[in-house]
Amino acid sequence: MRKNKSKWPRLKMKGLRRRWLTNSMVLICSLGLVCVLIVTTVFAAYYYSTMESNMRYRAKTTTEFFADYLNQDYKGFYQSCITYAKTFEDKNKIELQFINVQGRMVASSYGSWAGSAPGTPEIAKAVETREAQPFIGKNPQTGERIMAVSSPMIYRNGEVIGVLRYVTSTRMMDMQILMIGLTSLCALGFIVLVVLLSSNYYIRSILLPLGEIIDKAQRIANGSYGIQIQTKYDDEIGDLAEMINEMSLKIGENEKLQHDFISSLSHELRTPLTAITGWSETLLSSDKLDQDTRRGVRIIHREADRLTGMVVDLLDFTRIQDGRMTLNMETVDIRSEFEDTVFMYGSRLAQEGISLKYEENDQDIPEISCDPQRMRQVFLNILNNAVKHGGEGKLIDASIVFKDDYVTVYIRDYGPGIPEDELALVKKKFYKGSSKARGSGIGLAVSDEIVQMHGGELILENALSGGTLVTVRIPASQ
Repeated sequence: MRKNKSKWPRLKMKGLRRRWLTNSMVLICSLGLVCVLIVTTVFAAYYYSTMESNMRYRAKTTTEFFADYLNQDYKGFYQSCITYAKTFEDKNKIELQFINVQGRMVASSYGSWAGSAPGTPEIAKAVETREAQPFIGKNPQTGERIMAVSSPMIYRNGEVIGVLRYVTSTRMMDMQILMIGLTSLCALGFIVLVVLLSSNYYIRSILLPLGEIIDKAQRIANGSYGIQIQTKYDDEIGDLAEMINEMSLKIGENEKLQHDFISSLSHELRTPLTAITGWSETLLSSDKLDQDTRRGVRIIHREADRLTGMVVDLLDFTRIQDGRMTLNMETVDIRSEFEDTVFMYGSRLAQEGISLKYEENDQDIPEISCDPQRMRQVFLNILNNAVKHGGEGKLIDASIVFKDDYVTVYIRDYGPGIPEDELALVKKKFYKGSSKARGSGIGLAVSDEIVQMHGGELILENALSGGTLVTVRIPASQ
């Protein structure tokens, strides 16, 4: 039996790899970003706290140094502030400012700033609390991020006469923090790359043998019983392969026993059925039978014919399974073969009150290369199914056309149709679904295989206005 190679294992492998990598990468990247954020935050807090502590210390020592000048009068004190600001040694790193209680600048180590107001809130707070106060934020005048510490300067009478203020830009420190963050991200990227490569190698070591196992398992599911999976892994994958190998062998043995039994039984049944059919025909040809006896003999003959058809199907089925079915190809007028089958079967159906309507046409239908006996078997099987499953509609349509280089046969009944969830299964061997009609369930499977051996296809579908439509397509040129 021909089998189509499935893409299912490859697609599943892709899905498994993607799911594995996605889950692991999301977890690693999430944890890594959290770590980068924590590291950057810790370093930022450390740098800022260190700078603030340093500026607080500077402000405290400078305020203590100016305590001696606070005994002078106001004019002398402010002159001392201006002189100290001009001679401040660290003016290239940090700015020293002297600010009066109104928030106006008296002196600055950066130059002449007299009269301007820094405008930051820690100045007024330092005057109010009489304690050093920090500030981190944007300079209201320039928009630059700064850090400042303002320390109150208390006169000898206890009055706060001004504020000593250290202020510096945080640009260099922010750049260092940014570099730490970027370095951490680069390290995270390197770790993710290493994990990605190692995970891909590890997944590949699992997916390659697993893909082989899935491929062989699907071949077993398609009927290639007895095949074995070769694996060198001594782990769970190896155990899985061994279990599938054992299952394949057991299924193969069971299938062989089943086929042998069916073949033997079918051959044994043919002899008594031939005798029953022959003697029933002999009895029916006699004029000495009364009406009731003739009716009984006719039933015996009909049932013997039905059983003979089932035996033929069983024999064909075993030949298909064993690969022994062959075709006796010859050039045939397929229209004549189909019409003969329809007319012969139609007269039989008329006795049961079922009309078999053949739609004639004037189309030229070419002769094709086929096995005429097997094709008649296909037509009879389909007509039998139409009677069994759609006979209550009392009408069966049949037609044959030549279309798209295919000879196409249509047979349609007007019964209840096939449930949608069973359409894909009705051609499988022994499948009968929800139908309560008598039969072995292999007629369509045999017919489908015969049609495929001719290079064609057998299609079952529900007709739009009810009933089942069976389409047989046989290529005209092979």
